[in-house]
Amino acid sequence: MQISISGQRMEITPALHKHVAEKIEKIARHFDHVTHTHVVLHVEKTRHSAEATINTKGASLHASATADDMYTAIDALASKLDRQVIKHKEKLTDHHRGDEAPPAPR
Repeated sequence: MQISISGQRMEITPALHKHVAEKIEKIARHFDHVTHTHVVLHVEKTRHSAEATINTKGASLHASATADDMYTAIDALASKLDRQVIKHKEKLTDHHRGDEAPPAPR
């Protein structure tokens, strides 16, 4: 899995890079088919926002979060992406494996 992190109007410090990488790796544990993740961090006056796009096998998931602190925004973003990845994984799972087809209605 590749992670690319960029910043608009800010410099990505090693601490921010490490924090984002840790959060994205936790998300990747839930779903093995993550191929590429692109994270963009923005700062506008006192508003810090983070957005990310996760490319997976069969889908592209996008989320964004805004907070007063960049670390809080990253944590909120990771939470949103985690829910989306779990939901996508559930859609891909065949829940009817091994079951016979239900009888046709008469």
